[in-house]
Amino acid sequence: MKILLSNDIQGSVGIVGCGWLGKALAKKLQQRHIPVLATSSQVCNVDLLNAQGIKAQQLMLPADEKQLAAHEVFSQHQLIIAITPKFKKGRADYPEKIAQLLTAAKLQGKVKRIILISSTGIYQGLSGLVNEQSSLQLTIDKVSLLDEAEQAVLAYHHQACVLRLAGLVGPERHPGNFLLAKKVLHDAENKVNLIHQADAVGLILSLLAQQRVQGIVNGVSDTHVSKKDYYQRAAKAVNLPLPVFACSSTMTKGRIVSGNKAKQLLNYSFVYPDLLAWL
Repeated sequence: MKILLSNDIQGSVGIVGCGWLGKALAKKLQQRHIPVLATSSQVCNVDLLNAQGIKAQQLMLPADEKQLAAHEVFSQHQLIIAITPKFKKGRADYPEKIAQLLTAAKLQGKVKRIILISSTGIYQGLSGLVNEQSSLQLTIDKVSLLDEAEQAVLAYHHQACVLRLAGLVGPERHPGNFLLAKKVLHDAENKVNLIHQADAVGLILSLLAQQRVQGIVNGVSDTHVSKKDYYQRAAKAVNLPLPVFACSSTMTKGRIVSGNKAKQLLNYSFVYPDLLAWL
């Protein structure tokens, strides 16, 4: 059943960790005349955001509790947390950073809704069709850390929400360019789970407007072809040699992340449901 709710975004919005996705979101919010304050840990990115007309301030984590709580971003009505876990760099402090942000928000007492931008990487270790109710493989470190952060956000307020985004593609992130850094790809028959930047932003805007929607929501397109098919098409689109896939001694089933809940609960229609056509 679809729940039809107001499409008006109430109050101001803070974006903690305003990178590639956050910048696109901030611009859309500004087009709707919604006050936005963005943060970044990097001074150069803060300067760039301000130069592009997006009000931005530096926010570093970890930070002193009282100093962090005094940051202007926690004076906004709704807060988007889009910091990266940095698992590939060996970091394991993601839940602690999220906890610091939540504590700061509680101390100011002005943030009414928090939306955490999480990842469908939390389904690692699962196979077949997965959705928001799937039991997670919490013995996997990455999964456990993501889950700890998500649960902390959901416990913050009854209107809190977690948006698990699939692999992001879009402007400056054409999947064909991914092949430049990969000489050999693996798991040729596994299915892709991806989402275009425009739809990631669209889902966040829907969540900001429809504050009765809470809990966990997946953000993923309907495109679930094999990695081999998808990246061969991507390579052709940018005139690169076809990728080479390593032979595997074992057949892995892979997983398909369902995006049905987002479409039904938010009454959302994807801009790019077919990411093969987008290529």
